[in-house]
Amino acid sequence: MRIVYFFIAAILISSCAQKVSRIDPDQQIDLSGRWNDTDSRQVAEKMTAELLNSPRYQEYAKELGKRPTIIVGLIRNRTSEHIDANNYIKKFEVAIFNSNVADLVESETFRDKLREERAQQQDFADPATMAQWGKEVGANLMLFGEMTSETDVLNKQRVVNYITTLFLTDMETNKRVWYGQHEIKKHIRK
Repeated sequence: MRIVYFFIAAILISSCAQKVSRIDPDQQIDLSGRWNDTDSRQVAEKMTAELLNSPRYQEYAKELGKRPTIIVGLIRNRTSEHIDANNYIKKFEVAIFNSNVADLVESETFRDKLREERAQQQDFADPATMAQWGKEVGANLMLFGEMTSETDVLNKQRVVNYITTLFLTDMETNKRVWYGQHEIKKHIRK
């Protein structure tokens, strides 16, 4: 009798097991129709390319006489969905860094951590190897913006339009150097 119970338990356990397979991270998969990693990557890559190739950015870099330094600030999520803004911001940072058209400086959170370490080095590191104060590179430009969404629903259909609006602003003058917007529209049927 115990063998029968063991056999039944084994069948029940194996029938409840999940099947997991590895897939290419670049493969586009939309399960729910909500914002996902593919959307983040596509918007970051497209908008960064648009920004760095824009005539106004090119003119700014030429007038500056060197590769501009950018800090990526806050990109606010004003959609009704939970979207990890930090992950989204990192995608922009990667795209800017890999472009080789602009330099990138650390955001506030990481800058504070670097400063803490630099302060500790003043007391504990060999003077020949410790990081010096006052050597940080200041950003010329700050990138920030927001994400919004518009939803239209009828019967068992829904259309969601995600809009990312970004601003690249000169740190000294507050003059907008670039202003971009990208939309992703999804049609979801049940």
